[in-house]
Amino acid sequence: MELGILFPGCKSPGVITVSEDNEALGSIENVDGYYVAKLVRVLEHEQDAVWSMLTEPSRIMEWLAPGEIELRKGGSAKLNFVDSGIVIDSIVSEFAPPHLLEYSWSGPGEPVRPLRWETEANENGTRLTLTLRSPEDEDIARSCAGWEAHLMMLMAAIEGVPIKFPFDRFMSTREAYKQILQDL
Repeated sequence: MELGILFPGCKSPGVITVSEDNEALGSIENVDGYYVAKLVRVLEHEQDAVWSMLTEPSRIMEWLAPGEIELRKGGSAKLNFVDSGIVIDSIVSEFAPPHLLEYSWSGPGEPVRPLRWETEANENGTRLTLTLRSPEDEDIARSCAGWEAHLMMLMAAIEGVPIKFPFDRFMSTREAYKQILQDL
């Protein structure tokens, strides 16, 4: 399906080809005191293009935040969300290019919140799976909603039409994830 979308900051509509699966919410489980959430997207782009969105500083900045990830197990993962004041300063815990990248979504002194990116080439392009793990006393609905918004930004950026954080998407999916949590 192709969607003509007028992206904030753009004067003309951009076209993003999305699978209907890309609008589905992720799943959440409670496992040993943690919430584990999985969000999946299918991008009609080669695996190397998706991998570069996850790993190259100039591409990461288009949809996530300025920063750099040292592409090796044990390397540093540093991202600075200037607008919100959030700083990620962690270590790459898993790295197997172009299939797997994992680091903690936290700063020094904070709980470890592993963020795992997996890419798999398929006949439609690339299946991208994001797995979040968060302590159960944290707001996983907020985290999932934030990642829903950032995945939308990634999908726009890979099409060459970067967008600003889609706050409406964040708000609507946060409520939907709260409902999922009530049903657990």
